Amino acid sequence: MSDPFLKKKQIVDIRMMENPNSVSINKLKHDFIFLNDGKLKPIDEFLDLVVNEGVAEIDRDNLKQMIAVTARLNNRDLGSTLADIQKNISAKISLPQGYQIVYGGSYADQQQAFKELITILLLAVLLVFTVILFLFRKVRIGFAIIFLAVLGISGSVLALFLTGTPLNVGSYIGLIMIVGIIGENSIFTYLQFSDAKQNGMKKDDAIVYSVSRRLRPNLMTALGAITALFPLALGIGTGAQMHQPLAIAIIGGFIIVIPLLIIVLPTILMKIKE
Repeated sequence: MSDPFLKKKQIVDIRMMENPNSVSINKLKHDFIFLNDGKLKPIDEFLDLVVNEGVAEIDRDNLKQMIAVTARLNNRDLGSTLADIQKNISAKISLPQGYQIVYGGSYADQQQAFKELITILLLAVLLVFTVILFLFRKVRIGFAIIFLAVLGISGSVLALFLTGTPLNVGSYIGLIMIVGIIGENSIFTYLQFSDAKQNGMKKDDAIVYSVSRRLRPNLMTALGAITALFPLALGIGTGAQMHQPLAIAIIGGFIIVIPLLIIVLPTILMKIKE
């Protein structure tokens, strides 16, 4: 019966730890190793000794050897730069089996922050919807106000697109703020509408009354915020570029808030049957 281990030959790496000051290549060639039967055989019968230059430092990640390649941005945003890098690497570099490319550093932190902010944005929308249901107990009104908030987010995204501003952590925070601002203004407007109907007004008159009563505070809030954030959106001042996406996102949302509250919200209230 043949030995099953001899049917499949395998090459196994063997690491030998020796003191480089006391061991030479010639000495290693004349060293012996023990076989299974206890006999000694010289090493040079089994292998060829080759001296290669070692590396000064080996970096590891999760016990795997790694090579860190770093770069510094110059007049480019991180998102578009990584997109170009990934495109060129996939087109020009073919990795052998067992190798992989992992994008870390600021890019990995940004992607993690994006995932967390998207979760926060969805939670903000859900919380606004929950508050509306708690106050009015009307699902249609809740969906209507959430629809306005989504339209407000589109205004912020459009402002970022027109100004060529990347979607980063600051702009995501601006989107979350716009959801809350539109939800708050819509709730106050609907409260005015509901109170007017309870006082005996017709539906059309109640809509006109509620929108006209809330027009002045909504305009003051929007114009005040736009005026305050405008220098920051232009990048004026020390450190303004860091918060510029936040300012642009909020200004874009506020610009579209007034038409939403004056035109879209009354139209939705007109169509909803209560």
